[in-house]
Amino acid sequence: MINFTEEQLERYNRQIIIKDVGVEGQVKIMNGKVLIIGIGGLGSAAALYLTAAGVGTIGIVDSDTVELSNLQRQVIHFTKDLNTSKVASAAEKMQALNPDVAVKTYNVFIKADNIRQIIQGYNFVIDGTDNFAAKFLINDACVMEGIPYSHGGVLRFNGQTMTVVPAKSTCLRCVFEEPPPAGAVPTGAQAGILGATAGMLGTIQTAEALKFLTGRGALLGNAMLFFDVFKMEFVKHKLEKNKACALCGEQPTIHELFDEQ
Repeated sequence: MINFTEEQLERYNRQIIIKDVGVEGQVKIMNGKVLIIGIGGLGSAAALYLTAAGVGTIGIVDSDTVELSNLQRQVIHFTKDLNTSKVASAAEKMQALNPDVAVKTYNVFIKADNIRQIIQGYNFVIDGTDNFAAKFLINDACVMEGIPYSHGGVLRFNGQTMTVVPAKSTCLRCVFEEPPPAGAVPTGAQAGILGATAGMLGTIQTAEALKFLTGRGALLGNAMLFFDVFKMEFVKHKLEKNKACALCGEQPTIHELFDEQ
């Protein structure tokens, strides 16, 4: 049991007084370990809100450096951070925001040969990456390790997200068997992203992580949430586990991680 200091009680007061969180829920949050892969538009919002909530340990993974074009949506990075590593930039802001939180940095590009070692020990993973190969790798690794995670993707005014709870809910390969062919879907650099769209999705993913840690609320399992900021419409589609899924189906054919081409 955590003995709260007066400062902590004041810091987390608005969270603790929520009936479905309370002291018990705050203790679970402060004992929680969440990993964010990709500290871009989605990861920036997630990192700030998880830090503010008091998640005990937050891991951040990214191999990129801060570029000027990032600053329109990646709100954890400032102009002074240009050309510095994203994980160093993010860790500085997180620790300044909340010294209670332990921040672990991984200045690496996730690959099939390192992702399992990185995600082990975390309670929940947030996918903040911007390419299909990484998204499928995260899905496969989390399912193999039995670690719940939040999938997310944004483009222009649109976002989509689902939460995967291994052995209980639909995984990414149940819905999309494999990544689309190269060039079939435009990238954010090609089609653009409204910065607020990324922020909205990152905060949704944060809410999923906090609900999982506290054990309260309904997760986005067996469902995909789509939203269109331009029209301000939200639609949730129900999903079912695919018995023929190559990863989590009745007769899986994927038994080892691999890097998608």
